[in-house]
Amino acid sequence: MKIVLLSGASTIHTIRWANGLQAAGLEVHVVSQHPELEPFADGVQVHLFPFRGVLGYFTMVPRVKKLLDRIKPDLVNAHYASGYATTARLVGYHPWLLSVWGSDVYDVPYKSPLHKWLVRRNLSAADAVASTSHCMAEQTRSLLPALGHIAITPFGVDIEAYAGISPSPANKVDPAAPLVVGTVKTMAPKYGIDTLIQAFAIVRRNLQQQAPALAERLVLRLIGDGPQTEELKALADHEGITEVTTFTGRVPHLQVPEALAELDVYVALSRLDSESFGVAIIEAGAAGRPVVVSDAGGLPEVVLDGETGLVVPREKPEAAAKAILRLLHDPVLREYMGAAGQRHVSEHYGWPACIAIMKALYRQTIDQHSKD
Repeated sequence: MKIVLLSGASTIHTIRWANGLQAAGLEVHVVSQHPELEPFADGVQVHLFPFRGVLGYFTMVPRVKKLLDRIKPDLVNAHYASGYATTARLVGYHPWLLSVWGSDVYDVPYKSPLHKWLVRRNLSAADAVASTSHCMAEQTRSLLPALGHIAITPFGVDIEAYAGISPSPANKVDPAAPLVVGTVKTMAPKYGIDTLIQAFAIVRRNLQQQAPALAERLVLRLIGDGPQTEELKALADHEGITEVTTFTGRVPHLQVPEALAELDVYVALSRLDSESFGVAIIEAGAAGRPVVVSDAGGLPEVVLDGETGLVVPREKPEAAAKAILRLLHDPVLREYMGAAGQRHVSEHYGWPACIAIMKALYRQTIDQHSKD
């Protein structure tokens, strides 16, 4: 099978899909106006065009059309419902699959009537549409109720990158070792890091009264950078937890498994439904870490509530604090949920499973087009 990914070469998800599909035996071409974030795997053929910005999606059309006529792929998979889907629609190559990502259906259509018209036009022109989560599929359908079936093609995790990480043991070798609550997220309002800081402050005050020995071990680690960093540091100071809070800054993606292995409880308290898929959640699960997540967007879809983690109402620091306290007080539960998370992610979100789902959708779309 010969596939063209019309997508941003500067995004880690494009790189993962391309590499995974190529490893599964497909001939993969990446067509993009965005420069490569990092090298693709050997065998993936990358075609970069010197067009940039919104106009680039239009001005690259003639050259993309010529390239596709030469490659003659079995299918074009355009990623993102506004930019690259516009290119795919104007090129007119069939069959083509449109994969929606998040902000392209949650944010872009509401910038103006023209933006909404463009996204709707692209959705209706595609031979098939795919979403990474059920909640985002519902959002996509709200834009175009007449849309047919929307396939679910979740992002995957490189399980091998987490192979050496075990769930945090119930009986640590050093009972005085730090208990680390943390997250790996962009420091931006929609991700609810402020709610996490408030929840952690509640947890610490509770432990200082009820379990001083635990309180002495408690640490908050915030991994990531972003526009809200200084504001969040000020909030930590206001809550009186500065001395036990670490802002580590962003870590390279290859170091994320190591960063997650240093946590005892992973917390993600996003406040917006535009959090369309919980990639960070399944990465924490792959690392064997129990999770506490908000009920925003696609986060609950990747958590088995009470089995691999705990789901709490968004923007409710008291509820989040209660869930975190439950895990801190019960090391056996932490170990159990961590192990369950690893099994769940390995079975449902390992790259082999996700690639198999995407390959099946490709074949279905190609076969359907040949019948029409």
